[in-house]
Amino acid sequence: MADNELDVRQLRKPDKHPTVFATYAGLSVGESFVLVNNHDPKHLHDEFEADHAGSYGWEYLEKGPAIWRVQITKLTATPLPRILTNTADATSTPDLTGAVWKLEVGGLDLDSNVIALAPGGGIDAHAGAEVDVLIHVLSGSGRLDTEQGVIDLLPGALLWLPKRSRRQFTASPDGLRYLTVRKKREILPLTPIVRQAV
Repeated sequence: MADNELDVRQLRKPDKHPTVFATYAGLSVGESFVLVNNHDPKHLHDEFEADHAGSYGWEYLEKGPAIWRVQITKLTATPLPRILTNTADATSTPDLTGAVWKLEVGGLDLDSNVIALAPGGGIDAHAGAEVDVLIHVLSGSGRLDTEQGVIDLLPGALLWLPKRSRRQFTASPDGLRYLTVRKKREILPLTPIVRQAV
């Protein structure tokens, strides 16, 4: 076995991808290793595309049927900046509700999604989690009920929801869509129930 080979065939399935990404993280720019596997690591390739698009090299050296070898090269010191979504697209399908987009890039310190509330729908009163949240209203309108009053939600509004703050969202008759950005949290202590208009 060459010094730069990583043979994951004997590893438990839950350990394979984390081991590959840890090996990749330890590379310097321009360095590579050869992944050895007993099947086409196409799902691993999908993860590299999600997390490191444009910043890695992926070259098949052997394509089965029993052994697959892929040379993985680190092309940049960090993942490259890139556009993740166009939030205008998240407002173009008014019939969808709930989380209509979610940040799928792994390894980030952030979570983000686009929430769509049906006309007259909302999220019942609850206390937020142990993270601050920024909300940017994309389309529609509505209101945010707090412990001391109501905040009107209009397109373009950028709100700060302090951690643990009490809040309730209600969409107007034209519905409401907003982008959330927050620090990644390991455990979601509360998943609010999104109520639909009746």
